[in-house]
Amino acid sequence: MGFADLHIHTVYSRDGTSTVPAVLKHVADRTDLDVIAITDHDEIRGALLAEQLAPDYGIQVIPGSEISTADGHLLALDIRQRVPAGLSMLETLQRVRDLGGFCIAAHPAAKGARSLRPAVIRRALADPEAAQTLRGIETFNAGLIFQHSNAVAETLAKSAGTACLGNSDAHLLWMIGLSATEFNGHTASELRRAIAERATRPHKFWRINSALLMSVWFVRFLMRKAGWASVNAGPEFPIRLGRYRPARDVI
Repeated sequence: MGFADLHIHTVYSRDGTSTVPAVLKHVADRTDLDVIAITDHDEIRGALLAEQLAPDYGIQVIPGSEISTADGHLLALDIRQRVPAGLSMLETLQRVRDLGGFCIAAHPAAKGARSLRPAVIRRALADPEAAQTLRGIETFNAGLIFQHSNAVAETLAKSAGTACLGNSDAHLLWMIGLSATEFNGHTASELRRAIAERATRPHKFWRINSALLMSVWFVRFLMRKAGWASVNAGPEFPIRLGRYRPARDVI
């Protein structure tokens, strides 16, 4: 069995705190993830850099982007060109399809995260062409402040018959792998096949203390603004964070 985290942010996101090399080194040194995706907000440069550097770290990277559609956030994977923000859900899916990629609905119904509404997702899945591109729903997002929407997403995915995925939505190094997607195999191509066959299983490894998460992120964000981003693998903060254990210990 393999594990993937397909929702990770770097400094190419306006709210990311870690460089691409730091993310890759952290994944290689401190997790058992086989495949990751860099999905910066409305950006593709970090994902392309990660794909280029990944062989040096012995991991596989699927390039992607978290696109701010007019209807909410959408993870676009297997793309190597930027898709403009602000397009409708259906037009965004068309653009991603034209680029040879596929999409996952990010944190549906989550408050404060510019999320897709379940009705929007259902309408897209009712369109035969759009449904070929919208292949899964993020049914567990470890980075949400209000986690109750994960249950809504799980119910939606089961009723819609899409693939179910777990991701970290990491904006800090130590968040990577706190939720992940299990699949048969260990390669990116095997993961793609599992998503297409709806044979993925979301796993949640730690429940984040929201207040602590925001406190740590705020400090790291200010440090980034001051010109200091996370450039090395290792703990993001000099304390043990509640029940957190490195992903390698829990996967």
